[in-house]
Amino acid sequence: MANEPPAFELYELHKRFGDKKAVDDVSLSVPGGSFYGLVGPNGAGKTTSLSMAVGLLRPDSGGARVFGIDVWSDPVRAKSMIGVLPDGMAMPERLTGREMLSYLGRLRGLPEREVDERVDDLLDGLGLAEAENTLIIEYSAGMRKKIGLAGALVHAPRLLVLDEPFEAVDPISASVIKGILRSFTDGGGSVIISSHVMALVEQICDHVGVIARGRVLAEGALGEVRGEHAGLEEAFVELVGAPEPVRGFSWLA
Repeated sequence: MANEPPAFELYELHKRFGDKKAVDDVSLSVPGGSFYGLVGPNGAGKTTSLSMAVGLLRPDSGGARVFGIDVWSDPVRAKSMIGVLPDGMAMPERLTGREMLSYLGRLRGLPEREVDERVDDLLDGLGLAEAENTLIIEYSAGMRKKIGLAGALVHAPRLLVLDEPFEAVDPISASVIKGILRSFTDGGGSVIISSHVMALVEQICDHVGVIARGRVLAEGALGEVRGEHAGLEEAFVELVGAPEPVRGFSWLA
């Protein structure tokens, strides 16, 4: 609906660590039902911005809203609608995959029977059924991403906020994750992912925000941000600025 608030909205976010300004007046809007990619080089401020936006890190100023609900003034309501996969998320490694998902489901207040049904669906759908009784400490990088995504989905959120969900993931696991996320948005959910891989974002996202040096340089529909360039990578390089080309090292000759 035209008068519905954005699924996710960051407004005037600022964060400083000592003398370093990590996030400098970041504002962006994720339309409902969209697949939004937040792209930028390493150290651009993506993770810091998303951590503040979902309530994991307190901003110096500014804030975030989820479907119009402020994350910091009404955190319980806001967080009930968000599923989060932080980059490098610590996991209870002495639990099995099934135990972790069951614990998260009960923590969200779901009835035991409903938790069991959802955990079965998630383990099957993400290709983890054979590893459901394996301790998470023994999971590969791809399996950890998938069980983390399952944990973000178990309470049926309306919005997924995923920080580098495809990093260190093998092609088969990546394909499974893409399929789950497409199904989620097809069903009316909204997704925002962070990444520095332009080809991946261009393949799966319909909206994009470009961030560098803690500031948003452009945002909007993928075609608008890409503009007249052949691809998103070319537009990104123009916005961010290409470094001086490396001409090699004499001692390697």
